[in-house]
Amino acid sequence: MRSNRQLFCMNAALATVLSVVVAGCNKTPDVTGAPPPSTTIGTEIDDSVVTAKVKSALLADEIVRSLEFKVETRKGEVQLSGFAANQVQIDRAIEVTRGVPGVKTIDNKMSLKGAATTVGNEIDDGIITTQVKAALLADAYVKSADIAVTTRKGEVQLSGFVNNQDQIDRAIEVARGVKGVRMVDNQTSIKK
Repeated sequence: MRSNRQLFCMNAALATVLSVVVAGCNKTPDVTGAPPPSTTIGTEIDDSVVTAKVKSALLADEIVRSLEFKVETRKGEVQLSGFAANQVQIDRAIEVTRGVPGVKTIDNKMSLKGAATTVGNEIDDGIITTQVKAALLADAYVKSADIAVTTRKGEVQLSGFVNNQDQIDRAIEVARGVKGVRMVDNQTSIKK
């Protein structure tokens, strides 16, 4: 006979697997080219766990302690993107990420922040980020769920893993079309 704790753990695991399956059913078909290399549900769950562990490790680290980094994982390859205050923070983020179990390789796409921003800049950047995300979501040719968006002083950084170059090109075009975007820094990678 199983204990309540065992039943709870089994139900939680089943719910996690079902949510990944259901989420996968809601994806729109890729109409922009060749199909991406496939992954199993197990790999996708493993990648989600690695992403969560990396985010936690970065947040807990005294030098990094940042929510401004985006973390994406595909088949154990961790992509770090976003803006860092200095090179020491970037180097430490890579070092911390390397120490997380399940990380096979690290793709560093982080950029230095430059000059300080004002509260007005931060509000404007938040609006631009939201508008770019909405535009990507509305576009039939871009798999926007696979693209992270970060904005600093009107400079939009796109990162994540996409299926092909056509999706990258279209995402850049869509982002450039959003009012207030001064520049688009493409840091996306094609899925392997």
